[in-house]
Amino acid sequence: MRTWTFAFLLGVVCFQQLRELPSLHWAWLMFLIVPASLRLNWPARLGAAAAAGFLWSLLHAYWTLFPALAPELYGRDIVLEGVVVAPPRQGERFVRFDFEILARPAEIPTDALPRRVRLSWYETSQQLVPGERWRLRVRLKPPHGFSNPGGFDYEGWLLRQGIGATGYVRKGAENARLAAARGYALQRLRHRGRQRLAELLQDRPEKGIISALALGLRDDITSHQWQVLSRTGTTHLMAISGLHIGLVAGLAFWLLRWGWSLSARLTQRLAAPKAGAFAALGVALGYAALAGFAVPTQRALVMLVVILGGVVAQRHVRPTQALCAALLAVLLWDPMSALAPGFWLSFAAVAVLFGTALARHAGGGWWQRAGRAQLALAIGLLPLLALFFQQASVVAPLANLVVVPIVGTVVVPLTLAGSVIAPLLPSVGQGLLGLAAWLLGWVLTFLSWLAGFDWASVSLSTASTLGWLVALPGAALALAPRGWPARWLAAPLLAPLLLARHPSPGPGEVWLTTLDVGQGLAAVVHTQRHTLVYDTGPRFSDSFDAGRAVVVPYLRHAGVAEVDTLVVSHGDNDHIGGAESLLAALPVKRVLSAAPDKLSKVTAQPCLAGERWSWDGVEFQILHPRSQERRARENDTSCVLRVGSRYGSVLLTGDIERGAEGELVRAYDEELIADIMTAPHHGSRTSSSAAFVAAVQPEHVVVPAGYANRYGFPHEEVLTRYDASGAMLWNTGLMGALTFRLAEQASRVPTRQRDRARRYWHRL
Repeated sequence: MRTWTFAFLLGVVCFQQLRELPSLHWAWLMFLIVPASLRLNWPARLGAAAAAGFLWSLLHAYWTLFPALAPELYGRDIVLEGVVVAPPRQGERFVRFDFEILARPAEIPTDALPRRVRLSWYETSQQLVPGERWRLRVRLKPPHGFSNPGGFDYEGWLLRQGIGATGYVRKGAENARLAAARGYALQRLRHRGRQRLAELLQDRPEKGIISALALGLRDDITSHQWQVLSRTGTTHLMAISGLHIGLVAGLAFWLLRWGWSLSARLTQRLAAPKAGAFAALGVALGYAALAGFAVPTQRALVMLVVILGGVVAQRHVRPTQALCAALLAVLLWDPMSALAPGFWLSFAAVAVLFGTALARHAGGGWWQRAGRAQLALAIGLLPLLALFFQQASVVAPLANLVVVPIVGTVVVPLTLAGSVIAPLLPSVGQGLLGLAAWLLGWVLTFLSWLAGFDWASVSLSTASTLGWLVALPGAALALAPRGWPARWLAAPLLAPLLLARHPSPGPGEVWLTTLDVGQGLAAVVHTQRHTLVYDTGPRFSDSFDAGRAVVVPYLRHAGVAEVDTLVVSHGDNDHIGGAESLLAALPVKRVLSAAPDKLSKVTAQPCLAGERWSWDGVEFQILHPRSQERRARENDTSCVLRVGSRYGSVLLTGDIERGAEGELVRAYDEELIADIMTAPHHGSRTSSSAAFVAAVQPEHVVVPAGYANRYGFPHEEVLTRYDASGAMLWNTGLMGALTFRLAEQASRVPTRQRDRARRYWHRL
């Protein structure tokens, strides 16, 4: 079974690498291949299994992608009727929710709208409940996310959630609740549970984690908590995962088997182990449902079904059989699960434990066996951590050794008991939840202490594909039993993950990457041995900002262990919003800002014209502002940076408008000339004056603007002006991150991440 399952997985993975969707006619081959393969030899049957995985993924892709939002409906007001299908996310100024479309205007064809959309409703006091039917005036656009090296594929994630478009609710008399909540009982339970937890825990900082453990809703975990969990390798503990499903099911099995065995009458009707198996399965199913059946819970649930089925049938089930059954079931349910890091980490973690047999067969006491298991996981998952996150936690074995028993056997039972009891006995439920939160507070304090060490996490390299591939057998050899042939090769085979050098510019060369952060700016300048970050993009909420979601993953992907200089052009959110996350994640030697008072967690130097420095044969010069005095237009205080080398020059302009542009033209004239420039203020018509464009004479202009942004940036008048100047225009919102290389014999045309990373589900 293992061989066929992995062949099927190979077919699924190959399909997910396609840039374009093949014709659906190919899927009919599956109905011929599978029956015919039963009569073929072993290699041919393996090939047929891989083909079945490929073609099953094709069928699933068509079901998921279509119907899609018709292009003529992009950005157009539409009145729709539908139902709220999941617990809404309540932000400071908005509520975000998933909306299943039930009725549409008669003139819109059925195949012009997706089945489900994700909507944001700004500046509203409406309290939405899953199951409510609404009529709403909305504007929709196709799924769209940031596209950056090392970044998260939000479009693929939305597709896996069944979301075919995103948009927002427009003001209008049509907006009305048509029917009270009905149906969607599980989602209403999760929604009410979150509200009740918020009331009972009030301002406790751990309430977001309690909500994640009880209901699988992780929206309220703060950015700082995520950073601590990431650096200590414990993110899997703070939401309903396969580990929690297994622990809760095991507890239910043990308790009911024990209680059942006390009654001779009951045991005559049904053996105690069988009764325990049914109880464990019921509890696991309910807990997994609360988690929304995420991939790790799917894996745990199927494995439990197979293993507990063996208990009921009184048959021995090998762990590898259960694991393969779970793998096949998850892929059949959703082949796109193979795109999620959690899919690989979840199955790999269980495979490591099964493969090494540390949990049950190794000698020593419980703590020794658990410690060896954590060490095995740390080594076995290294290649996957390098591939997905470019970092690994050094303290993860210790952190998990201490925290797993506390969270799994104390915090989770207290959380579940408190959540169940609270509706009946609020004071008792509040006490149990408060105790769980108190324990979590100590857990987070311990984890924060571990995360505070500079060496708590290490950077891993995937710069060399060959180096990453040889690390796979390296990890396997490291986990092999003592005496295994060539086990000594484990260390040299794993070494490339830690030691491989990423490509870097040569002397005097400049690599510039303007990141896709939506409506905002973040750019990274690389020289041979130094890195400068110019702006960090916006902060969207307490738990999500461009620094953590875009800038830090990019820097890790590029092999940057520390930032030499961070320049924050000015204090607007779309430029400074990600700074705190960057400062918390990586060492930053120096910070320059035109708004140093807005960076509370670091001592920033004022950014003032006249400052110069040189790195690796590359000259850096601050051109603006000339003083720290406040201005009527804060945008005109933006720090303007020029980067020059013998291979070309770059001008980073922040949000300057016509006033500051005029000052720069008068002060520098021909010194402003640059090959590459960021369009001031995202292409607003208040900037990019004719005189400034003529003075800079850019060959390439990068417009750092969000896709289909509400400001209409870049303005048509500005685009016309640049076009008339002969400049080539590049838009991060449309093209993703843009990487320019100013080097000998290098093309000035940038690498466009959206083209480079295109997959069949991407719409642009």
